[in-house]
Amino acid sequence: MTSRPASFAAFLERNPTAIAAELTSVRGSSPREQGTFMLVGNGEIFGTIGGGALEYMVIDHARRLIGSGQAEDAMDVPLGPEIGQCCGGRVGVSLRYADAALRQELAGRVAADDAAQPHVFVFGAGNVGTALARMLALLPVKPHVIDTRRSELAAIPEGIDARLVAMPEAVVRAAPLGSAYVVLTHDHALDFMIALEALKREDSPYVGMVGSRTKRARFTSWYLAEGGPAKALERLILPIGDQGIGDKRPEVIAALAAAEIMVHIGRREADIGHAQATRTLGAMDGR
Repeated sequence: MTSRPASFAAFLERNPTAIAAELTSVRGSSPREQGTFMLVGNGEIFGTIGGGALEYMVIDHARRLIGSGQAEDAMDVPLGPEIGQCCGGRVGVSLRYADAALRQELAGRVAADDAAQPHVFVFGAGNVGTALARMLALLPVKPHVIDTRRSELAAIPEGIDARLVAMPEAVVRAAPLGSAYVVLTHDHALDFMIALEALKREDSPYVGMVGSRTKRARFTSWYLAEGGPAKALERLILPIGDQGIGDKRPEVIAALAAAEIMVHIGRREADIGHAQATRTLGAMDGR
């Protein structure tokens, strides 16, 4: 899969007269937050400011600017019945020709967003692992697939990091802060070793393992015998993607697990944001 920074650069190469449309103000309910931007070319777009009537209006206006040679403009759009939307808010949109300075600024923002994406390590390139990797590649995360079998890694789509590793548990120890771990290898003993390491990573928003409740019971017994703290087991999601529907098809398990992973990552990011805001307020109060 092509990275977002590479896609951004390729878009501008194809669309030298592109217009950057950015949400400069948001009041009330809006499909995207202030600072969100998209690029509009004559025949294609990069990114989205939320879709719907708002986006179509902005694209149409941006293309009129391109056609007329006008460098910039602004829009003030009510997100209500006037344009066929029901968000109820109001947004300000700036439209600017993407000159060299603006391209550099936006490229920096795209690169920063890309670098901030959390890593998700999928251990096992079997049917579920491959399906999960494909789905994660569509989401704002960096997927990595780890396996001890070269033949299984051949099925991982090009552009997804796929690694042949003799000791997968060592990957957990070296992973970036805030990484998520999904364990679904062909070997239960290997699953247990990887999960043992993953549960040591208190910075992780998600540790999941494929299997059954019986497997959870066996892992719990083994984990405690290995000296693992019982409290950490509360963080283990096993089985993954368990929404009570009983569908065991790999693609369905992968879809449910992908949603589960994103929920846990989102909760961790919200918790971190809340903690940072609390520290900031505390520092201000102490001045």
